Amino acid sequence: MEEPIENVETGVVKVDPIRSEVIPLEETSVSMQKKSVEYSLERRKSLTARYIYGFVFLLTNLMAWLIRDYGHQALSELHYLKACGNEGHDCFHIMGVLRVSLGCFIFFLLMFLTTFKTSKLHGAGNTWHSKWWSLKFVLLVVSVAVPFFCPLSFIQLYGEIARIGAGIFLLLQLISVIEFITWWNNYWMPEEKLKQCGFLGLFTSTIFYIASMCGIVLMYFLYAARRLCTLNIFFITWTAILLIVMMVISLHSKVNRGLLSSGIMASYIVFLCWSAIRSEPAIEKCSPQKAAAGNGNWTSVVGFLIAMCSIVMATFSTGIDSQSFQFRKDKVQKEDDIPYDYGFFHFVFSMGAMYFAMLFISWNLDHSTKKWSIDVGWASTWVKIINEWIAASIYLWKLISPVVRQAKVMDQEGEIHYTESP
Repeated sequence: MEEPIENVETGVVKVDPIRSEVIPLEETSVSMQKKSVEYSLERRKSLTARYIYGFVFLLTNLMAWLIRDYGHQALSELHYLKACGNEGHDCFHIMGVLRVSLGCFIFFLLMFLTTFKTSKLHGAGNTWHSKWWSLKFVLLVVSVAVPFFCPLSFIQLYGEIARIGAGIFLLLQLISVIEFITWWNNYWMPEEKLKQCGFLGLFTSTIFYIASMCGIVLMYFLYAARRLCTLNIFFITWTAILLIVMMVISLHSKVNRGLLSSGIMASYIVFLCWSAIRSEPAIEKCSPQKAAAGNGNWTSVVGFLIAMCSIVMATFSTGIDSQSFQFRKDKVQKEDDIPYDYGFFHFVFSMGAMYFAMLFISWNLDHSTKKWSIDVGWASTWVKIINEWIAASIYLWKLISPVVRQAKVMDQEGEIHYTESP
């Protein structure tokens, strides 16, 4: 029987159990470093890709606005399309916005269907999400062009469905905002510092509460100066009540969550109330703003551009915040994991396509809106007010839900102890 040959070199080696080969650890280390560099490059491309998608979303917003306000002058050839009706009326104004929105929705829906199972940076889904931009540009052009060949009845049906999709987007945005507020509160005022009352958190919460109170007073002065403005008085008063309720519950001994999160949330719902009242049709007795004549003055133009950028930023920030919607928050991030959930990202953008359509047509499928206006009308007002109330309800539930669950657990333990006792 032959004796095994001993390696006279003293270098460190590694034995591969499958191939029975001796592999130096130095080569293994180099290989791991190469993979680490590759993963880093792929992650960087993935993070850059989300900004490109955000830019695509902004372009479709601009396209929808141009077709709504200036489509007749710029795209007069659309009357040759049978689906656009006589003189192309069915492809301009409200119907034009819905057609562009449908195209944007189709594009991001296809991206969602092709990437929602992606989990690793070396997968095909990551390559499709972060590369192949020429092919995706063609896909975008086709997606936006197809709705202009669809019949009017189909576009109207999409408009009804878009209301639901826009509502889903608002709900996702609310959850994302509330989770961010919770994270902010835990970061600046963790539970171990609540008793010591951290100075930074206390100072910040005071600033937010002062801003909220000033906002309430200012809205009373600007939008509810007369007793005839009963609806505005109701909106503002109910917002003030919600503000006080959130503060009291946050300071309750059983909740004890501090004032920072409730202060930020108070400022947020005051902003939603202000935005809702600003969306009311201009009425001299209840609003300081008058209906803009012609194509809009500089204030309406600046407000319109800010609102459009806000749509894109809200969609972008919600899309990358997939962690707020995970049931397991303790999952360890591995080196080859994707930096954010691609499927959720594209799903939010597809719902955002429906949302910007509703803003451009003011949630109304029957009446066209004025130039340089966005999200104006009673429908928009009530949507924002309901959004405010839902936001306050979700936040209050997050405050009291731990107490409710703890009470249920104690009741169950008491029942078990009672049944086990003789």
